[in-house]
Amino acid sequence: MQVLKEGLEQTGRFDIVSKDIGVPLVAFTLKDHSQFNEFQISDLLRRYGWIVPAYTMPPDAEHVTVLRVVVREDFSRTLAERLVIDVTKVVRELEMLPARVITTNTVTATGEEGEDKVLIAKKTELETQREITSVWKKFVMEKKKMNGVC
Repeated sequence: MQVLKEGLEQTGRFDIVSKDIGVPLVAFTLKDHSQFNEFQISDLLRRYGWIVPAYTMPPDAEHVTVLRVVVREDFSRTLAERLVIDVTKVVRELEMLPARVITTNTVTATGEEGEDKVLIAKKTELETQREITSVWKKFVMEKKKMNGVC
């Protein structure tokens, strides 16, 4: 468990949010959500055979999303190192993808003097994250359709 935590921290991209007491698990979150999120990392890790679920926290903390790895007895140092390597690969791959979501909400309003004004309504971080997640899920589903066997 310690190897996994240290490996994730050494990437410089994650904060470990789990405690060492209780259930043997490692929960971690991205430091920077500007390019991708935990759900996208979770989806891509499945290609490498990992099931690392992403969760949003309960009410009053739903803006926080974490990835969770439950560490079983047979989870060796080699497996922990392999997971860190695969997480790093996934993050690099996500960085290479072009931005697919442009967050613009423009509203045209007519002013008092008959002139049109363009107003931009800014989305909350949660709305933006949900939109990105929705687009990403569609992208992944399209990829799955194309990878089918005829």
